[in-house]
Amino acid sequence: MKKYIVEFVGTFFLVFAVCMAGTTAGNFAPIAIGSTLMIMIYAGGYISGAHYNPGVSIAVMIRGKLSLKDLIMYWIAQIAGGVVAAYLASHFFHYGEHTTAIYLTSRKIALGAEAIGSFAIAFVVLNVATSAKTAGNSFYGLAIGFTVVAMAYALGPITGGSFNGGVAVGGTVFGIFGASFLWVYLVGNIVGGAVAGLLYNFLKPDE
Repeated sequence: MKKYIVEFVGTFFLVFAVCMAGTTAGNFAPIAIGSTLMIMIYAGGYISGAHYNPGVSIAVMIRGKLSLKDLIMYWIAQIAGGVVAAYLASHFFHYGEHTTAIYLTSRKIALGAEAIGSFAIAFVVLNVATSAKTAGNSFYGLAIGFTVVAMAYALGPITGGSFNGGVAVGGTVFGIFGASFLWVYLVGNIVGGAVAGLLYNFLKPDE
């Protein structure tokens, strides 16, 4: 139960930062969001692994470090944390007036962008936070947080830069992402995470 609570809390603060900084911080939003993820990873990594992202969780399951039961419970906690964060953030603004939902001009391109960003994040997590070769390092939070910053700047102009099912659902509740495009973010996140897990297993860097 403790690890599920940590996944809820970590995802809550990540999505809260996405909603608030994404609305008020302009071009600096990715830095605020990546920094929030970094500090929450350091805060909860030793309890739950600090996934805070359905795509990361499925990558870790494919890696063999998470059970199917925990995958489902992590997903529930992550989505719930995102929804609660979005609901709370909306009360800091006039509901429905805080932002304009991003319109995706090409679902195919957006799906690819979300999958690439999700892959990058999950692949970094697997290598810096689950590998025996990097066990005990102190840089894993920075590596993961800055991956989010980098992908947000690189791909954010295309999709808004979710790369996370919890962020996608929370962002849709808040109004950043259009509800009709939610499936693009969810599918891209899971596909990117799954491919990262499969590639990690193929590379077998622990051997």
